[in-house]
Amino acid sequence: MHADLDPLTIPDAAKRLSETIRRTPLEMSLRLSGQLHTPVYLKREDLQMGRSYKVRGAYTLISSLSDEERAHGIVCASAGNHAQGVAFACRQLRIKGRVFLPTTTPRQKRDRIQDIGGPWVEQVITGVTFDESSEAAQRFAAESGAIYVPPFDDPRTIIGQGTVAAEILEQAGEKIGTIIVPVGGGGLISGVALWAKHVDPSIRIVGVEPAGAASMQAALRKGSPVKLEQVDPFVDGAAVGKAGQYTFEVVRDLVDDVVSVPAGAVCTEMLDLYQTEGIIAEPAGALASAAARRYIAGLGRTSKASEAICCIVSGGNNDVSRYADVLERSLVHEGVRHYFLVTFPQQPGALRHFLDDTLGPDDDIVLFEYTKKTNRETGPALVGIDIAGPGALPALLDRMAASPLAIEKLSPDSPVFGFVL
Repeated sequence: MHADLDPLTIPDAAKRLSETIRRTPLEMSLRLSGQLHTPVYLKREDLQMGRSYKVRGAYTLISSLSDEERAHGIVCASAGNHAQGVAFACRQLRIKGRVFLPTTTPRQKRDRIQDIGGPWVEQVITGVTFDESSEAAQRFAAESGAIYVPPFDDPRTIIGQGTVAAEILEQAGEKIGTIIVPVGGGGLISGVALWAKHVDPSIRIVGVEPAGAASMQAALRKGSPVKLEQVDPFVDGAAVGKAGQYTFEVVRDLVDDVVSVPAGAVCTEMLDLYQTEGIIAEPAGALASAAARRYIAGLGRTSKASEAICCIVSGGNNDVSRYADVLERSLVHEGVRHYFLVTFPQQPGALRHFLDDTLGPDDDIVLFEYTKKTNRETGPALVGIDIAGPGALPALLDRMAASPLAIEKLSPDSPVFGFVL
């Protein structure tokens, strides 16, 4: 592990940050504690400046620059939380900064970055993807002498993120047995592991990646960071195609396990956090608590105080317009919503037969898109059905099999599922 990654520098970073950022609360989740039969705490980084832990690492790095380096200005690439953290640091420290954003960055996020950074931050819109924007930012840094501020793969960034663990262990009223941490590029989990293992090597550190962007697990299998061929962008705060070199080494040496959570489970947890705890979490912010039920329950943990669990809610920058998609993904994942292609004959009574003889009393049609083909004797329809629960599906499929209609169930893993929806 790199010599610059010294856990003893984390208290200094925490002291520096204490004058600028928020000490976010550590709150018990009665919902998760009841489900897991052990105390479960939520570290509320969604309440941090910029609604994300990212400001910790960005401010730690930028505040450590010399006067000469500050004079050259700083530059970063991001379309989300990292950019907001950098913008905050630039304004607080009065350093000129440039934020390179892809053209796909929503206006809402651009406005938020500008509100935080004010006159100290200039936005440069270039590239279609984050990778293209990052390449442009690094070229600008090389040509201008500006200091490039990476989102995760820098010892100073990692040390700053480690202050989250310092707060957790100070705030907890009992021994924390496990800390569950969302993983994108690995900056947060590296900092958390550095401090937690230094204070108490028995603390179990578990990383959680979205199933569609498991770059750290790929790196661990390969023995070095490797670029994923494809990344699902839904969990955007953790949708990283290649883990960092520094972060990989820390995770390899100090982290006990790294697991994956499917996007549907993340969506279910986002809804539970909102409806029960009143927490508006972004998808990445729900990764840790989504994994808690799946992972910790599988370990057969008990209700002993020494087995208390902490889940880091890493961010709360979620656009309310996404909740329709979040609800849809959750219902599909939980086995409540299903989609079918139903081929109806072009004759009276075909739809009535489907409603009366195929659907059960608790089944509800939530989508019906029918396309009549005037030159054919049959017409296909896309039908979405909500059922009472996963246990009601076999009976529905049996009734469909007995129907004279041609009915095909669309699997969520099928390319056709994504195309029609």
